[in-house]
Amino acid sequence: MTAPLPNFDRKPLPTGFLDEVRAVVGDRLGTGEAIRLQHGSSETHFDPVLPDAVAFVRSTEEVAALVRLCVAAEVPIIAFGAGTSLEGNVTPVKGGLTIDLSEMNAILEVNQEDFDCTVQAGVRREQLNEHLRDQGLFFPIDPGANATIGGMASTRASGTNAVRYGTMREAILSLRVVTPDGKVIRTARRARKSAAGYDLTRLMIGAEGTLGIITEITLRLHGIPEAISSAVCSFETLKGAVDTVVQSIQIGVPVARIEILDDAQVRACNAYSKLDYPEKTTLLFEFHGSERYVEEQVETVRERDRRL
Repeated sequence: MTAPLPNFDRKPLPTGFLDEVRAVVGDRLGTGEAIRLQHGSSETHFDPVLPDAVAFVRSTEEVAALVRLCVAAEVPIIAFGAGTSLEGNVTPVKGGLTIDLSEMNAILEVNQEDFDCTVQAGVRREQLNEHLRDQGLFFPIDPGANATIGGMASTRASGTNAVRYGTMREAILSLRVVTPDGKVIRTARRARKSAAGYDLTRLMIGAEGTLGIITEITLRLHGIPEAISSAVCSFETLKGAVDTVVQSIQIGVPVARIEILDDAQVRACNAYSKLDYPEKTTLLFEFHGSERYVEEQVETVRERDRRL
């Protein structure tokens, strides 16, 4: 059962406002119920709340122009990527204009030697990794959904790779942002080492659009590992599983992913996917590196498993 949102006061759009928006985005303005419903819901458990209109943007300049219009008319603004988040942060609780950035999906630059790239906010995670594959690089942050990079930055997404590669906070070098008054700023340069000025990049990461709309992101990339191996370990107790994780990290095993399932979750996975894993507390590991190095990592974790 979904949870209804509280009743918020909604004001009708000012007369002529949609005409001004249409002057910026042309026929990329949607007011039909179907498109508004699509942008009034996500993977959250809250009931849908429809925006008054949806504008599909294709450039930072269009975003800035729409923000200035909304500020002048006192119309709420909601930035929308893929709608895959669980928190309900794209729900337009007071109506207003949803700015959809999914058509800003260009990969602007890849600096192979420097292990970074710059993309527009609407680029999807899987799209980026497909583009990088033949260059021996990949973007490791994996929240599960095929989210947009802008949305991942705005929500400080992470995933099971965080144990080795960190979260979006560690992956982002610089952002291009439209501020609440319609100005365009760049939070930093590509240089990894800098002590100049405020750390605006970290301020914007995880702000969920409240401090500005992210339109471009410069990301830190990693080399595709030579070998990838996974392991499944079952434990009689939850404490044994936790101790294995702690000790593996303490002795310096660079595990790429760790995920824990309790007995109920394993039972559900077995039933859904027709598996036969022991219905006990279970750890799922993934190791990255050279073939020999990965073998050593797997054997080290197995030894810890046997002891616990």
